[in-house]
Amino acid sequence: MLGKSLGISFVFLALLMAHHGEAEVARDNFVGTRGSQFVMNGRPFYFNGFNSYWLMYMASDSSTRDKVTDTFAQASKYGMNLARTWAFSDGGYRALQTSPGVYNDDMFKGLDFVVSEAKKHGIYLLLSLVNNWEGFGGKRQYVQWAKDEGHYLNNDDDFFTNPIVKEYYKNHIKAILTRINSITGVAYKDDPTIFGWELINEPRCQSDLSGKAIQDWVAEMSAYVKSIDTKHLVEVGMEGFYGESMPEKKQNNPGYEVGTDFIANNLVPHVDFTTIHLYPDQWVPGSNDEVQTEFVHKWIQTHIDDSKSVIGKPIMVTEFGKSSRSSGYNVEARDNYFSDIFDSVYRCARTGGPCGGALFWQVMAQGMGDWSDGYDVVLEQSPSTVGVISQQSREISSLNQIKFATSADY
Repeated sequence: MLGKSLGISFVFLALLMAHHGEAEVARDNFVGTRGSQFVMNGRPFYFNGFNSYWLMYMASDSSTRDKVTDTFAQASKYGMNLARTWAFSDGGYRALQTSPGVYNDDMFKGLDFVVSEAKKHGIYLLLSLVNNWEGFGGKRQYVQWAKDEGHYLNNDDDFFTNPIVKEYYKNHIKAILTRINSITGVAYKDDPTIFGWELINEPRCQSDLSGKAIQDWVAEMSAYVKSIDTKHLVEVGMEGFYGESMPEKKQNNPGYEVGTDFIANNLVPHVDFTTIHLYPDQWVPGSNDEVQTEFVHKWIQTHIDDSKSVIGKPIMVTEFGKSSRSSGYNVEARDNYFSDIFDSVYRCARTGGPCGGALFWQVMAQGMGDWSDGYDVVLEQSPSTVGVISQQSREISSLNQIKFATSADY
């Protein structure tokens, strides 16, 4: 244990010294970073947006494709300028990747449509490349594919360390980044509509709480993305849990660890910005509203401070929501929760801080009741919540001095 801790500490110190010498990451019409701020064409740039993981799935079927167009149209109407969605669907029903390196082109054309429609509506995309969880395949499917080929793996966490599985994942990275959009004719790696790449949704490795497995994986995979695409930003997909590099900060975790390290993972040179998620109803269950509100404020502020002072990179709240299935839920409580988080983001942004925006979980289109997870917001049916979102969009927009790049710009 001591050896692992010392190893993590030496790596952490090296990363901490290295990040101070990094150059600006920004290119014309692509969102970049400068220090601890997002920038567009040299000026600070901010976001207000949403999650909709289902966009590719619906876009791949002509009978449901209009849900994607309608969602982007509604989001744009209310001033949102960034959407986070899945660029994966591994194995199972209507998969994008049916087996390692084998793709369903109908699904890929669905993702092409998502990118094309986002561009039409002035919305950037943050595309996630794999799931930690079982939904749409995830790391479990990658491990199973290796087992099906006769390789011995212990558990799903071998996703982060097994060389066969890592090659499967790298092949997927390459397939996505080099995809030529069948509608626009532009390779994904060359499309400014794409804001950035997320390595994995909510990485966790309970079998290695030292953090080494995920740390090494983040370093390897972020470097691989950059070897193909130097134009787009890269983030890990983290929830924000602290680890061994600065153990005194683990007191901020909600009582447990998950094998990630907010500080060390985000100090990796090829990682461009940090992320946090926020689910106090899940993370501190049984607590009252006051306790959960206190946790939310502390979680956001602590990570803002560390992103600026320790890591030196921007931060984004890439998931937060209020479940209709949680105790005491009502729409007013959801609106107040959204307002609290939006206020924290805006206060930071307007004073030049590192927080570049927030994406709530999640927008669902009308007629998707079977897909509901309790956190869904149907914009057409949620006037008061839309009011809160629109107000944040207006305030964020007031900080931006440039508009979304159009096709004439590239």
